[in-house]
Amino acid sequence: MTQPLPASPLARGVVDAALARSLLEIALSSGGDWADLYFEYLTAADFVLEDEKVKSVGRGITCGLGVRVLKGDATGYAYCEQLDPEAMRRAARAAAQIAAAGASQPHEAVRSITLPDFYPVAQPSLAAIPDAKLELLRRADRAARAADPRIVKVSCSLAESLKEVVIVGADGRLARDTQPMVRFSVGVVAEEDGKRQSGSSGGGGRKGMEYFTEHSPEWHGAEAARVALAMLHAADAPAGEMEVVLGPGDSGILLHEAIGHGLEADFNRKQTSNYSGRVGQRVASTLCTVVDDGTIGHTRGAINVDDEGNEGRRNVLIQDGVLVDYMHDRLSAKHFRRTPSGNGRRESFRCQPLPRMTNTLLGAGPHDPDEIVRSVKRGIYARRFSGGQVNINNGDFVFSLTEGYLIEDGRITTPVKGVNLIGNGPDVLTKVTMLGRDFQLSDGMWTCGKDGQSVPVGVGTPTIKIAAMTVGGTKA
Repeated sequence: MTQPLPASPLARGVVDAALARSLLEIALSSGGDWADLYFEYLTAADFVLEDEKVKSVGRGITCGLGVRVLKGDATGYAYCEQLDPEAMRRAARAAAQIAAAGASQPHEAVRSITLPDFYPVAQPSLAAIPDAKLELLRRADRAARAADPRIVKVSCSLAESLKEVVIVGADGRLARDTQPMVRFSVGVVAEEDGKRQSGSSGGGGRKGMEYFTEHSPEWHGAEAARVALAMLHAADAPAGEMEVVLGPGDSGILLHEAIGHGLEADFNRKQTSNYSGRVGQRVASTLCTVVDDGTIGHTRGAINVDDEGNEGRRNVLIQDGVLVDYMHDRLSAKHFRRTPSGNGRRESFRCQPLPRMTNTLLGAGPHDPDEIVRSVKRGIYARRFSGGQVNINNGDFVFSLTEGYLIEDGRITTPVKGVNLIGNGPDVLTKVTMLGRDFQLSDGMWTCGKDGQSVPVGVGTPTIKIAAMTVGGTKA
């Protein structure tokens, strides 16, 4: 069953060309070089089931306008948390002060533009009745518990949102977009003989309820249980330098953190990235081509339009090991004399846009994944990550595994716990010696943080062999 969604102020046409034109006139009244308006209306809900009981159900709406004015390299930014005409005018006047005492700047006539649609959804999940979503959580809970009597704790959550945006720039381009999102997660704890291990599974994307026909709650529940049970009797991880094989899909989070952030143009504009000034230089193995692609349909990082009003794009960053470009917003594009790459992103109307990743991918290679494993005498197979820490200035990183195994004599054998992968992002890319044909996108579960802002992103890789990496474990 479904429930009708009320039309938002943006859908009802509260923001039109006349309003946008008047606000841009105010924003540019003190002589700014550029101004843009970011209107947002967000409806979100979440459901949490813990130990077979509904722990929380929430639903909320936020809306507002962010006004940005650029003058040289300086930015004036202000926002209001309502779509009231006077409040919006005050925000525009406040942002204009970055260019105080200058002459009023003209702007182009406001006109709507047509966008691609990378995530059509017939029915947003928010339109489904709450009981239907709670039943999804119960199904996942039952599947996890049925997997094994050693599963002693299960928690499941579903978060969903529908964001409507209108973005208008001083060039007169007015873009409208509706951005659905759903994310499902299952976490379990397995216990035996006083030992406890956790496991998780989750995913989603810019989809509606159809996600759960493609990835059933039962599958996620069973997968979370599998991970916890596999790691329940894991051996202590070895320590030292050794070969490492990264599994397809989720290993892209290492690429995202250890390499991707260093390719965001604001760090390079400020000369604080390891990749600063290195366009045209070899920075990786010739096997490696790295792409940031906001056009992959229904993925968590897909964008029809970025938060500056530029269409989502596929951007090649590293081609056959050579650095060819960075990810740009308007400010960095002006600095580097490039075109904005569709990577200007923000968490909400309260935030300024920054160069951010969308779906960051390492392309497939020529090798069979089984051949890659057979080539390793002794090493680590990394399947799932819990996250890590990265120093953008030099690319040094530490990542923790939630699921990892020993490779012995070309075979994946014993599960290991307490595994940390320690290295340097640019250095690791030069040590890629084999790359699988088995490229996978990670299911939509990742969120990226930067400067206090969070945005949804996607990652993907094939199987990757790294010739040498430091493994921090508990056993020498």
